[in-house]
Amino acid sequence: MTSRRSVLAGLGAAALASWIGSAAQAQPRMPSALVQRRLNLRHLHTGETIDIVYNRNGRYLPDAQVALNRFLRDHRDNTVHRIDARLFDFLHDLNAELGITGRVDIICGYRSPKSNEYLRAKSSGVARRSLHLEGMAVDIRVPGMRVATVAEAALDIRRGGVGKYTRSNFVHIDTGRFRTWGA
Repeated sequence: MTSRRSVLAGLGAAALASWIGSAAQAQPRMPSALVQRRLNLRHLHTGETIDIVYNRNGRYLPDAQVALNRFLRDHRDNTVHRIDARLFDFLHDLNAELGITGRVDIICGYRSPKSNEYLRAKSSGVARRSLHLEGMAVDIRVPGMRVATVAEAALDIRRGGVGKYTRSNFVHIDTGRFRTWGA
């Protein structure tokens, strides 16, 4: 004869087994491959290219950060500055939004104070306190895509400043507050 205690123990074990099974099913499966964020860039002034994984499974890779800082240096005087990692994410997400599989052209990344003043003397479109000076901005061109298309996709991401420079054929993106300008 079965005791009340053994029946309750059996029911408890069955309930626990059922709960463990359903909890295991509810857990998301881990991806079999690493989640990587990659950038494939060409600098129009230096001729250099870089195709680099800069983030793996949500972690920024220090060696990639160093390489990207060097790549996005001021091409006028070779000054290297720390680039805001959120700018890499903005570029990566813009590539995904546009379905870009090739290279993105870089016109300007970091800009030293001396270079910024030089450009300000030549153009009214250069800000005195440009976010290029902080490593928080990049000017890009996507081969085969209209400036308006790239700028619209960047605006859809809603992650910082987006400047549209149609006559000069480039888009400015930065990690400052959300705003837009240009024609």
